[in-house]
Amino acid sequence: MLTLLLILIPILSALALLLMNKSSFKVLRSFALIFSLLELLVFLYTFLISSNNNSVLEYKASWITQLNINFHLKPDGIGLLLMGLTIVLIPLVLLSTFKIAYKNLNVLFALIFLVNATLVGVFAAQDIFLFYFFFEAALIPVYFIALKWGGENISKVSFKMFVYTIFGSLFMLVAFVALYIKGQSSDISLLHETAKLLPVSTNYFLFWAFFLAFAIKMPVFPFHTWQPDAYTESPTPATQLLSGLLSKMGVFGLIRILIPLAPLGLAQYANIGILLALIGLIYGALIATQQNNIKRLIAYSSFSHMGLMAAGVLVNNEAGIQGAVLQMLAHGINAVGLFFIVKVIYDRTNSRELSALGGISQKAPKLCVLFVIIMLGSVALPLTNGFVGEFLLLKGIFDYNPWYGGVAGLTIIFGAVYMLRLMQKTMFGPSNSETANFEDLNGTELAVLVPIAVLVLLMGIFPNYFLKIAEPAVQLFLAN
Repeated sequence: MLTLLLILIPILSALALLLMNKSSFKVLRSFALIFSLLELLVFLYTFLISSNNNSVLEYKASWITQLNINFHLKPDGIGLLLMGLTIVLIPLVLLSTFKIAYKNLNVLFALIFLVNATLVGVFAAQDIFLFYFFFEAALIPVYFIALKWGGENISKVSFKMFVYTIFGSLFMLVAFVALYIKGQSSDISLLHETAKLLPVSTNYFLFWAFFLAFAIKMPVFPFHTWQPDAYTESPTPATQLLSGLLSKMGVFGLIRILIPLAPLGLAQYANIGILLALIGLIYGALIATQQNNIKRLIAYSSFSHMGLMAAGVLVNNEAGIQGAVLQMLAHGINAVGLFFIVKVIYDRTNSRELSALGGISQKAPKLCVLFVIIMLGSVALPLTNGFVGEFLLLKGIFDYNPWYGGVAGLTIIFGAVYMLRLMQKTMFGPSNSETANFEDLNGTELAVLVPIAVLVLLMGIFPNYFLKIAEPAVQLFLAN
């Protein structure tokens, strides 16, 4: 029942904010932050008591009675961690908007809360059609955030993003309908057994239908062409949501849906999926090293990271999947922090070009220190949140195929190259006319970046805490 409450709170918050259309910016911001912290408190309470009583996470009610389709929520350990990631980051995304007078601010906040609700639904759904509903619904509010508050070319870019993801998801829907007809059930756990009894050709179709849907969402090469422009042209809240949270639906889908529901297809075609992911990993990293626009650089960095996670899941061993789970958490935290830092720099200099920046550390030591911490998490320095996840991913891929592991290992080198270049070109060197009067972080900006930096360090020091939560679910998927 508490999981349902975690969906209802943001929906009711969105409705309340829509009704507050005549309120001042200060009132809207206060209420939005209070609503998000209420959601966080309910999650923490749910998380604490679920360790002793797992039943508090489950909610089941008849949804479409004639077809025996249920509104069934029950997150496993992986889903619970990703729900936590969502609910922790939403207040920070809200805070990142506080210094800009967005037009129709109540609508922006309402859309962010709707993203919150749909993501919790995705990570908790136990019914394939409920999963599909939330999976599709999550994109809609982000689309409208990008369209209304994005850059000059956002109309074309957001339409491309929408068409890509909807097109891929239609294949997933067809696959779900085929599974439902064969198994006479839409319950994910029951369909695990149905998948084993399907003809080989049907299982192959399921693999490609699921892979296409999730590969576009992450994205994975060559289905990534919507991503760099969407991340660059979208306003900061949309970019944070897309990179930090929505992309994780694709990796989660590989684990939750593809592995157990298309086992024969995975055994037959995993190599193709892994090769595409590794190509994307290297391609994204190489392109990132050549970028002058810092927002575009981080967009390609995100694309490269998603390729590593996809490859780690598709090797289908414990190290790979556990690494992907931990890396989803780390990447979500780091991406929200990095895109916010881009916003801070742009707000003060009106530029995102590396060639126009430099010497910021002389004027903004607080920003520099926090940037360094988050950047080191992104390049997977030991004792930061990116290290253990990336190590497990590389181990899982190497155990599957040493050659693949060697290629994947290049991410360590390329990641260090483009992130250190970003740091050097922005924070160090001589200042110029754009950065000479750069102001250090204010209180609201510190309220966004300090928690992110703390999470970077806590996850790096205590990774086992998160791995143990995910372990039972990972072992269950591997056993099936």
